[in-house]
Amino acid sequence: MEVIHKIGRRKTAVARIYLSDGSGKITVNKKEMSTYFPTGTLQYKVKQPLMLTENLENFDIKVNVYGGGITGQAEAIRLAISRAMCELNEENRGILKPEGLLTRDPRMVERKKFGQKKARKKFQFSKR
Repeated sequence: MEVIHKIGRRKTAVARIYLSDGSGKITVNKKEMSTYFPTGTLQYKVKQPLMLTENLENFDIKVNVYGGGITGQAEAIRLAISRAMCELNEENRGILKPEGLLTRDPRMVERKKFGQKKARKKFQFSKR
């Protein structure tokens, strides 16, 4: 099997994954996944598409991720792995799609407008 390369995004985080045959080792930015994502919730998010398709110990995954926060990065990796699972076997699409793992979450930070304090907050209005 050749290496599968996929990209996942969430907020401002961008994750590139390289999926190859192996023993289930996940490396994020040249670190072990458990050291890069210390909490169990984030580790679960990353492994979710592998658990649903029952491929947890069949592939080695190398991840390069940058931008955003730690949660956004974990969800970007999850999207990239889900896309790779679909390319690997088209039947996986029926498993991952109902869980919402193939949908790119479009929510981004709203930009700050001029003449305002923040995106929606205004300066205090003074009548006199």
